[in-house]
Amino acid sequence: MQNYKAPQRDTLFVTNELLGFEKHYQKLGFEDATDDLVRAIYSEAAKFAENILAPLNAVGDDEGCTWKDGEVTTPTGFKEAYRQYVEGGWPSMSHPIEVGGQGLPYSLSTSMAEWFSGANHSWAMYPGLSQGCMETLKAHGTEQQKKVYLEKLVEGSWTGTMCLTEPHCGSDLGMLKCKAEPAEDGLYKLTGTKIFISAGEHDMSDNIVHIVLARLPDAPKGTKGISLFIVPKFNVDADGNITDRNTVKCGSIEHKMGIKGSATCVMNFDAANAILIGEPNRGLNCMFVFMNMARIGTGVEGLSATEAAFQGALSYAQDRTQFRSLTGVKNPDGPADPIIVHPDVRRMLLTQKALREGNRALAIYCMQMVDVTQYSQDPAEKQIAEAKLALLTPIVKAFLTETAQETTSYGMQVYGGHGYIKEWGMEQLARDTRICTMYEGTTGIQAIDLLARKIMGSKGELLKVFTTEIKEYCASIRDNSQFNHWSNAIESHVDEWLQMTQDIGLSAANNPEELGAASVDYLMYSGYVTVGYFWLKMAVVAQQKLDEGTSEVDFYQSKLQTAQFYFDRMLTRTRSLVSAINSGSENLMQMDADNFFHG
Repeated sequence: MQNYKAPQRDTLFVTNELLGFEKHYQKLGFEDATDDLVRAIYSEAAKFAENILAPLNAVGDDEGCTWKDGEVTTPTGFKEAYRQYVEGGWPSMSHPIEVGGQGLPYSLSTSMAEWFSGANHSWAMYPGLSQGCMETLKAHGTEQQKKVYLEKLVEGSWTGTMCLTEPHCGSDLGMLKCKAEPAEDGLYKLTGTKIFISAGEHDMSDNIVHIVLARLPDAPKGTKGISLFIVPKFNVDADGNITDRNTVKCGSIEHKMGIKGSATCVMNFDAANAILIGEPNRGLNCMFVFMNMARIGTGVEGLSATEAAFQGALSYAQDRTQFRSLTGVKNPDGPADPIIVHPDVRRMLLTQKALREGNRALAIYCMQMVDVTQYSQDPAEKQIAEAKLALLTPIVKAFLTETAQETTSYGMQVYGGHGYIKEWGMEQLARDTRICTMYEGTTGIQAIDLLARKIMGSKGELLKVFTTEIKEYCASIRDNSQFNHWSNAIESHVDEWLQMTQDIGLSAANNPEELGAASVDYLMYSGYVTVGYFWLKMAVVAQQKLDEGTSEVDFYQSKLQTAQFYFDRMLTRTRSLVSAINSGSENLMQMDADNFFHG
């Protein structure tokens, strides 16, 4: 595969030109986060992604992780890359100075996490899980817990995990059986098995801090009876010094389709020392901090795969010669023309490009909203940002990962038969990315969370907060006739979105299965409209730059042309989604479960 290049220019377009991040940072009190500093940090992050992580990507896929007697060895170079990551100060970037962090915004570190994942998805899983662990401790840990655990995590000498799923319950956490018994000195003894634990065991850090969901002896049934615990791999004293080995052990690692360099572990807890986080039976509420961070992070993984697939496909399409252009020879000195001249190849590349840039705008917008929820001193501003995040988080997680399945498939398709061959790297991207629609809640779970819990649960108020922003923006550019067609398209979709939501709610009042039947199509519809809104905004900014006489004419002209492709060929996908939603639940539910197969 061609060398991965961190998309610095496009990220700066979104942060600086589209979303006004320099003013955003100043408003939130990050005076040091100047444009010059951000660009310098971006430059170093790009070097790390391109020169350290990308060369290890195929190595991780070839070697995978090895398990022996409960210990996991990561692929060649992974441990050394993590050492350089820690030495570069990357783990501490967005954490408070008082716990050893650098006091920089969440969005700054998370925007670059895309590049690390794009360069090497498997490796990026290890530090990625630590971020959610740290956020959970920051939000719900005691001062002593922060001193003992958070400082080491921020430093990067320790890493973290989230331990939710068990063999029998999957995503239905109300069924979990892992138990915690009170013990001496305020500790608990935690027993049970967790599965699919990313980075649950490895050789890259001195200790691993597991954040574990379990039940207390007198806990109510269901999700209301779940508590949250810290379970370290090695026990520590009151000053954070490692003592002896805790009774938690990796029972095995999974043999997977992709992300083979990332250890996916079965973790066995045998009366392991555990420390309660937060209040008893409120663990799922505490874990939501971790889970929401992880959902945005997983969406960013989908975005990173789209970026990498686009880079590979574009490079190949520009070099590979096959057949002649339908409108005449374009490469007279060669026996054939580059395949980028062919309309269908351009259809695939432009689909990747439109999703690459539109999805990035949506993801970074959500990072901006996280900044506001974490750092703003204005309660009303925080409330609005929280409402937008509640709505958009399941869309980011599901839409960015579902569309990544399409874009990585096109990455293979542009290469033709070579895309199926390991040495080019396209098939690894497709395999590595396949998991993203499944973990942190499948697409179906995200969809029902969006439609039932967030939208219907708020009686449509969460949706109105975001759609009001869209409508106000469309009204603000109404005098710009150049964009009226696209603006009108977005406005009409927003009206349809609101009406469709009301119609589904009325149908569900008579038959609750209407929610489940509509949910995934509804989420994808929401995703296409939301990304369309950001493409409208990007097009307006691009035209403004062209009108100002920018020297980057090709860059901004490309934005306008990609926007046209999106509105003509991508937003129109909503028509089939509406048709499916309107067909209702009967075509899904009328068949008896025993009547599916007739061999």
